[in-house]
Amino acid sequence: MDMTFKGAARRLDDLDLPKLGARIGVGEDEIHAFLDVETSGHGFDADGRPIILFEPHVFFRNLAGAKRAQAVAAGLAYARWGEKPYPRDSYPRLKAACAIDETAAFRSASWGLGQVLGENFKAAGFLTVQAMVEAMMEDEALQLAAAVNFIAANRLDGKLRNHDWAGFAKGYNGASYRKNAYDIRLAEAFRKWSGIKDTPWPPAAPARPPAPVPIPQAPQPDILAPSGPKHEPGEAGVRPGPLPGPLSGFWAAVLASLVAAILSLFRKVKP
Repeated sequence: MDMTFKGAARRLDDLDLPKLGARIGVGEDEIHAFLDVETSGHGFDADGRPIILFEPHVFFRNLAGAKRAQAVAAGLAYARWGEKPYPRDSYPRLKAACAIDETAAFRSASWGLGQVLGENFKAAGFLTVQAMVEAMMEDEALQLAAAVNFIAANRLDGKLRNHDWAGFAKGYNGASYRKNAYDIRLAEAFRKWSGIKDTPWPPAAPARPPAPVPIPQAPQPDILAPSGPKHEPGEAGVRPGPLPGPLSGFWAAVLASLVAAILSLFRKVKP
């Protein structure tokens, strides 16, 4: 695992919210409200790392024996939530915890846009907590998908669809949600986003360019077809006529001379 926790850090695009919300039957406004309350809509910090919160009480319950004693001695683990204030940056604690037990450390942090606790990696759709952490480093859409999977796995999608903010807050954030007015802030954020135009989903199909209008063409002569009559001389309906043009008189004279010569020869041989 890259201990800088810096991956591609891709941001959400306009279609990710309605597309992922549609998986659990909610719109963009419900998803926006949820993200506003969890992480103010940001999945990465200024250094391009996933936003996290390392939870020492969760680390405590994921350890035993010598490792737990080591973590307690280092101030990285304690039995009950709220025993000590959290530092502003959780990464130094996370890295120190990884030196004791990487898997337990990853399970003890909340990750990304939806602040899904590493312990819930299976409900979030991952085979291992390490696979979940790698996804959190890559893409806000994967962070949101993990949260949506967790919501569905814990049957909180109906509460979100019905705007049962208290029921959703309790299921997602725990029984102490009232301390942070989680449900009230969800309702306020939803009202805000309800007044803002949504991105259509499914997206409208792109308009097809108009088909070109055919341009009328003048009829073209068929240069391969013969231009004369399609019947041979002598066929039905076709009679040979006189030869056209200036040569017709010449041929008439030749024919007359030939006839005269034949008649003269006939007379000479007649007995």
